[in-house]
Amino acid sequence: MKISLKQLIKETAVDIAGGLLIAVGIYNFALNADFPLTGVSGICLILYRLFGLPIGLGTVLINIPIAICCFKLLGRGFFLRSVKSTLISSFIIDVIAPLLPVYHGERILAAVCTGALAGLGYGLIYLNNSSTGGSDFIIMSVKAVRPHMSLGSISFAVDGLIILIGGVMFSDADGIIYGIVMAFILSRMVDKVMYGVDRGKVAFIVTKKGAEMADSIEKACGRGATLLKATGSYTMEDTWVVMCACGNKQMFIVQRVAREVDEASFTVVMESSEVLGEGFKVI
Repeated sequence: MKISLKQLIKETAVDIAGGLLIAVGIYNFALNADFPLTGVSGICLILYRLFGLPIGLGTVLINIPIAICCFKLLGRGFFLRSVKSTLISSFIIDVIAPLLPVYHGERILAAVCTGALAGLGYGLIYLNNSSTGGSDFIIMSVKAVRPHMSLGSISFAVDGLIILIGGVMFSDADGIIYGIVMAFILSRMVDKVMYGVDRGKVAFIVTKKGAEMADSIEKACGRGATLLKATGSYTMEDTWVVMCACGNKQMFIVQRVAREVDEASFTVVMESSEVLGEGFKVI
């Protein structure tokens, strides 16, 4: 896939930022806390404790067979971006993270910090339409087959299994609990980054002054609206429903305009997890 130099620099910068967050979470918080990790990182941590194999190197080696199996389903473009992201994050884990201070405090705090930092890092890379390989390939493959499932939910299911295996191998019941806590926070952070960035609200305004309402909303906050013909079930009179999607901050303006234009209007405000299309996130 041909991309511009500007796009390549942007993607690489996101990979570095996400890789650094993941590396700090894994190496500087989770490694010393000795609780099971998620994904391929969890498998690599087991190999590191048993054989001393560097985590980054182990990540690359395990990724090879997984990448071959998932290549056809995920596509060439996603595969190449993921290879770049994997190499960058693996390098940061093995070379940069050891230069930073390692946390030696409470395991529960280490689990929280690992989940928050790594979840934010994975979310940034996923948002960049890439992955760090390994279990990410499996997660993205499941997402391709089951698109209605969120990435965080799939990630939590896959990671939970790996955490249980690691905890049983090292006979660490407390570690399993900390690992599950970390995996839950990580999955919530991924969903927050992936779907919370474009979160907004949708207003449904029932009014007799549909055209005037839509025009006033556009002038007040620059948001267009959709007019839906409706019939009141009690009066059986024709009316309008003005549907307007906007950001959280703009909804206050929409509600104010609705009151000013038609005091008799009826407004329903709903949360929207993501808004796609013109004026919002590009599809």
